[in-house]
Amino acid sequence: MAVGTDLTSDVRRRTSGSLKIGIAGAGLLGRLLAWKLLRQGHRVSLFDRGSRAAELSAAKVAASMLAPYSEVLSAERCVFDWGCMALNWWPQELAPLKDLTGEHVDFAAEGSVVVAHELDKSSLNHFEQQLRSKVADCEYNIERIDQRRLADLEPELAERYRGGLFLAEEGYLDNGALLSALETAISQLGGEWHEYSEVQRVEAGKIVLENKTYEFDWAIDSRGMGAKNQLPDLRGVRGEVLWVHAPEVNLRRPVRLMHPRYKLYISPRSGNRYVIGATEIESESMKPVTVRSSLELMSALYSVHSGFAEATLLHAYAHCRPAMPNNLPEIKCTKGLLVVNGLYRHGYLLSPYVVETALAMMSR
Repeated sequence: MAVGTDLTSDVRRRTSGSLKIGIAGAGLLGRLLAWKLLRQGHRVSLFDRGSRAAELSAAKVAASMLAPYSEVLSAERCVFDWGCMALNWWPQELAPLKDLTGEHVDFAAEGSVVVAHELDKSSLNHFEQQLRSKVADCEYNIERIDQRRLADLEPELAERYRGGLFLAEEGYLDNGALLSALETAISQLGGEWHEYSEVQRVEAGKIVLENKTYEFDWAIDSRGMGAKNQLPDLRGVRGEVLWVHAPEVNLRRPVRLMHPRYKLYISPRSGNRYVIGATEIESESMKPVTVRSSLELMSALYSVHSGFAEATLLHAYAHCRPAMPNNLPEIKCTKGLLVVNGLYRHGYLLSPYVVETALAMMSR
């Protein structure tokens, strides 16, 4: 299957063969599927327990890094392969999205930098050894860099670190801008929104709310944790992120800090904004970010770059990412019913594979 292409011609008009499709859950997967299906000429309705602003979606609480190399050490090899696909898929989808909506979504694939303090160099060395072993066929994209090379890539990091690793094929995108652009595109293409609609069940050809049942040619369940009543193996993995505005910090690429207890990551955004995270907690708690997590994140952040001391804390978000027992996405398709779930912590990395695979199953 060609990456980034629709399964039928990319049309923006209704056709005689169009299907009536209902999507339960308007998070990342729901919006991407709606975007693709509407461009194929189908009629799409989205149902979500929140608003179209996606304020209740796990997709909103993400650094949205595209990091197949960094993530493969704690995942199956297929996560790496599917993640590499995403690096090509995203720019091919973002171009027509911008053409339609006029909304720009920051995307960059200029690599990422991994650093460690001198006392933690063993963690960096261990990370490199494991990574080279796991993706030996692609280790040419893993570069051990000295301070001079680091200064070329990220000058402000070279003031504090003597070197690190450069992972050439990694990147990031702006998840907030993406969710907004998809909302605009879906509306412009005629998608129907059902906001604040708590879906009780999704069955073949049916989306069931508390007081009403909607019928479709296809029903798609992409509710994440909202589908737990129908996916008993689904579990939540809590993640916490901070958004900061740091005028004194200028980083172009995602940065990871190796640490014996946790691995801090920093994902850049436009306007000297950064998303910071590290936590991965086996808990389904939806409570706000804890003081402990905030202190640990901010302390580690300051250790990476002293300019973060003057940063302004914009947001502190916490959410549960849906995960299956093997931490891999689940895609099930029977006549009239498609179930997609379990993106775990790899939402923006694996959603291209999940979307294209799901659409291929529907077309059989």
